Amino acid sequence: MTDALKRLADEGVAIWLDDLSRKRITSGNLAELIDQQHVVGVTTNPSIFQKAISGGDGYEQQVADLAVRRVTVEEAVRMITTADVRDAADILRPVYDATGGQDGRVSIEVDPRLAHNTAATIAEAKQLAWLVDRPNTFIKIPATEAGLPAITEVIGLGISVNVTLIFSLERYRAVMDAFLAGLEKAKAAGLDLQKIHSVASFFVSRVDTEIDKRIDKIGTDEAKALRGKAAVANARLAYQAYEEVFSSDRWAVLDRANANKQRPLWASTGVKDPAYKDTKYVVDLVAPGTVNTMPEATLEAVADHGEIRGDTVRGTYEQAKADLDALAGIGISYDDVVKVLEDEGVEKFESSWNDLLKSTEAELKRLAPSEA
Repeated sequence: MTDALKRLADEGVAIWLDDLSRKRITSGNLAELIDQQHVVGVTTNPSIFQKAISGGDGYEQQVADLAVRRVTVEEAVRMITTADVRDAADILRPVYDATGGQDGRVSIEVDPRLAHNTAATIAEAKQLAWLVDRPNTFIKIPATEAGLPAITEVIGLGISVNVTLIFSLERYRAVMDAFLAGLEKAKAAGLDLQKIHSVASFFVSRVDTEIDKRIDKIGTDEAKALRGKAAVANARLAYQAYEEVFSSDRWAVLDRANANKQRPLWASTGVKDPAYKDTKYVVDLVAPGTVNTMPEATLEAVADHGEIRGDTVRGTYEQAKADLDALAGIGISYDDVVKVLEDEGVEKFESSWNDLLKSTEAELKRLAPSEA
């Protein structure tokens, strides 16, 4: 094995694991990944929890206890998921302390059914922060239209946020604006800005999946030459936007108040098309001050044969813009693609959450004590 992961970290990329389960916590696997594979954070989402809990490993005793108490299925899901996040946060606490709060983070998502309800998202974020009760937690809020004011409000309360489901450059700029507005509220309230952190999760592979599908439908040689270019181009232009915003006069005021930048996080970095290198969305998106959250298979692929070539983002903006412009030239609408992806993203998380509720409810019934 090469030490590509160390080289990646040395380039300023924080390596996070896009997975969590109780077995990973109790077996010592998470601690091992931190110790040996340079992992400095963990992200979760409803799909990950649904897979972990329906797999059953390590959850039976807690579910049995919840069944005895006859809690609602919603409460059971929150008790189970926050227990995992709390334990993972404790394992990552030394990383959090060593990095001044930047890494050593575990993310937990607000109920995705609230994605279009600002007030409920704010209330749920406050509740989750209180329930997990660990300083190294990120509360995940989706970057929907309703999510934007929630981001401002929650950051303004001093709660650290992972903004998720970002697909478009326009929405990403709106997310950074919401973050800065939140910091300004926190500053006005006299909060310590040094303690507030945030990442903006910009989704990668799903962009290629959707655009490649449209390219294949067009079927011309000109169209096929653009396969697999959109996702990386989109993310690179997002980094350009990040550089612009965090070198602005508005940011300078917050910087003087010891605020932390909202780092871009590359999400959905597992390669879905076998025609592409399995390390594509890692090695082509190396830039300082970023986070790459990887499924374990991608982490292992990078460790095994990842070719880290230094910074692969800065200096590419002109080509990235040309690649996206070329898609418009063959009739693919960027605005339509990103709208479809956001709608599907919310829908997929809602569906996984509903599946999680159903499987947890079945387990609660199975383990419930019989009536006397």
